[in-house]
Amino acid sequence: MKRLTPLRAILLGGAIGGLGDILFAIGMAIARGDTATHLLQLVASGALGQAAFDGGMGTAVLGLALHFLLSFGWAALFVLAARAVPALLRRSLFPAIGFGVLVLLAMRLLVLPLSAFPFPSGIRPSWPLFLDLLSHVFLFALPIVLAARRMQTAARR
Repeated sequence: MKRLTPLRAILLGGAIGGLGDILFAIGMAIARGDTATHLLQLVASGALGQAAFDGGMGTAVLGLALHFLLSFGWAALFVLAARAVPALLRRSLFPAIGFGVLVLLAMRLLVLPLSAFPFPSGIRPSWPLFLDLLSHVFLFALPIVLAARRMQTAARR
């Protein structure tokens, strides 16, 4: 098994986690009658506010880029934490649950309210919130945890 450096763990975990998360979000948007372009503009609205919805495909691409920038940032945070506290990686599922919950709460309660996002954000118990939580744990956080674990395992050899 090829050794994962911390940078590779961040890039691999962030890319896979970001891809799983955005595909889930697009799927949910389409299921409720929205479009992928509008969902990606919604992401861009965190930086551009309401103007993101007037930018066409350009702001959709910006939204995708911002999504992956955040994914790599969260992956870097977890990889650095795992290097400082290797016990985080003794198991994969428990850290993924904790990290997924942390990311969901931080995004909804800190990042979105402090950004230009033009809609209210928060935590209200609902079926979509539950699905979003599952997505954050299994599609986003778990790939990041597994990449960090592979980095740690390779480092011990």
